[in-house]
Amino acid sequence: MYFIKPTDPNPVTPAKAVMLALLCTVWVATGLVGHDPWKPEDAYSFGVVYSMLQSGNWLIPTLAGEPFMANPPLYYWTAALTAKLLSPWLALHDGARLASGFYSALTLLFIGLAGRKLYGENRGWAASIILIGCIGMLVRSHEMITDLTLLTGCAMMLYGFAHSQERALRAGIWTGLGCGIGFLSKGFISPLLFVLIASLLPALFRNWRCRNYLLSVGLSTLVALPFLTIWPYLLHQQAPKLFAEWAWSLNIGGWLSFIQKGPDTEAFYYLKSLPWLAWPALPLAVWAVWRERKRLAQRDDLQLPLVAFVVMLVVLSLSTNVKEAYALPMLLPVALLATASLSMLKRGAANALDWFGLMTFALLAILLWWGWAGLLLDNHAKVTSLMKEYQPGFVPVFQNPAVAIAFASTVLWLVLVWRVGRSMRRAVVNWASGITLIWILAMTLWLPWLDSGKSYRGMVASLSAAMPAEANCVARNASLGDAQRAMLHYFGNIITRRDPARFCELRLIQGEKISRPLMDESRYEKIWEGSRKTDNHEQYRLYKEIKK
Repeated sequence: MYFIKPTDPNPVTPAKAVMLALLCTVWVATGLVGHDPWKPEDAYSFGVVYSMLQSGNWLIPTLAGEPFMANPPLYYWTAALTAKLLSPWLALHDGARLASGFYSALTLLFIGLAGRKLYGENRGWAASIILIGCIGMLVRSHEMITDLTLLTGCAMMLYGFAHSQERALRAGIWTGLGCGIGFLSKGFISPLLFVLIASLLPALFRNWRCRNYLLSVGLSTLVALPFLTIWPYLLHQQAPKLFAEWAWSLNIGGWLSFIQKGPDTEAFYYLKSLPWLAWPALPLAVWAVWRERKRLAQRDDLQLPLVAFVVMLVVLSLSTNVKEAYALPMLLPVALLATASLSMLKRGAANALDWFGLMTFALLAILLWWGWAGLLLDNHAKVTSLMKEYQPGFVPVFQNPAVAIAFASTVLWLVLVWRVGRSMRRAVVNWASGITLIWILAMTLWLPWLDSGKSYRGMVASLSAAMPAEANCVARNASLGDAQRAMLHYFGNIITRRDPARFCELRLIQGEKISRPLMDESRYEKIWEGSRKTDNHEQYRLYKEIKK
């Protein structure tokens, strides 16, 4: 790198490194086990994993007996392996969700390595800590979603690009691996990001026009090639129609259709949501770029994350689908730019962010403890009544291990924020520890309450009990979603089918909570009706054909 990195006046000692590593570990591990798959992504992703384990077909992703070609299978492979290996000790869905922890940990590792390379030895931890402090990372990093594998691939690519001016071999290997892993996670989005970032860096900044950079890009292409070709080739050989559906209908064709129609209001979705998802890293990143705007031509440590962010923002905004989880890759360059700002922040700004975080998380922790105690003691407060109405039938129970973990975490947080030394890192460390504390309290004290309303287990059990044993099959209407199909398969071994010829005797209908019948009552008799406890929109009805 041509820019001389400033010396950190507060180096990370071994003791501090252990503390920060423990913080990252707790953040990653909390919430991965102990609850059923939740709608929507958690449920349907596990449905694919469960079908893979049941059928033994690891080449073609399936969901409840039907091909599910939305994404390539790398995440599903990993989740199926962790579920199978840990099945003697954990429920299948808990074992599968550990794959999310694995990829989240890899993401923190590589964004930390990239931060250390770009900004100095003591900035690696800061990059990882800033990333876990981003609000958008908290829930999504603990769900079963393929976006986490893409996130890991993007972190590897950024780490590889950070070395591309000096160490072509290392850069080529990690950038190529990242591109390939991203492709096997979400398809063509990863190679597109690689091509655009690799092209724009030398096009915009002459620091990147060097022999090592060109060698690293060429080597990256060779390393990524097996990932880009082997699975698509095997898929094409075994199921040409499914290959065409994946490659054309769900990828290239969708992009071409979008180009023809042009952007719509959803193209600005990420601009509107990023201030929330990337808080508090985004204002720090903006400050770093603004402060160094006149020296960007010399600051190649800022050029890489800035170009990567702009490329990701444009490409993802112009994609055929926009969703909060799809914004996760943009948090990586934002975290790197925020890391660069730590040496530029004035003490007053750092202290303001520090006190805002402390007050915010202290208040949230008090509310979580108070609300939990109100439910447990049934104090008849208005808030308690509202929470009981939201989860009808939920009976709170004092769980010793969960309460002990929550109490110990609260005490440790108080000690941590008291003991963290005065430095520019204090604000981001306190923010990350505060958001981790809130997550721990939610996943210990409040997990039974949350799982009671989000799980499909009780509903499927009720449906299974009402199903006649002699029925030949169960048809479904078009409204029955992928998450519901997955949970019917997992909890009740119920596989619903498309049935245009009306061959099946049973028909499962998903609709609104309305009183009018949804089937022809002269031909079908309603034998069951139900829903999840807290769902006021989804209502399920099971009909049986009346035999004449």
